[in-house]
Amino acid sequence: MLRRNPKVVLIVIVLLVWAIVTPFTWRDLRRRSPDQIRGSKWMWRVASSNLTGSIAYFLFGRKQAD
Repeated sequence: MLRRNPKVVLIVIVLLVWAIVTPFTWRDLRRRSPDQIRGSKWMWRVASSNLTGSIAYFLFGRKQAD
């Protein structure tokens, strides 16, 4: 019987979430005009290469529509 290592399971879950969230972040960056984003697109693309940067982009990087 295989016993699962909780650390390995956590890493796999985080990687799956990252693999799902990052393309959505990059697609949103590609579709928005520069005046709809706080900061530069280049900066957010680099920052969103990790999961916390993607979350920060969706929380702070996008300007709200009027």
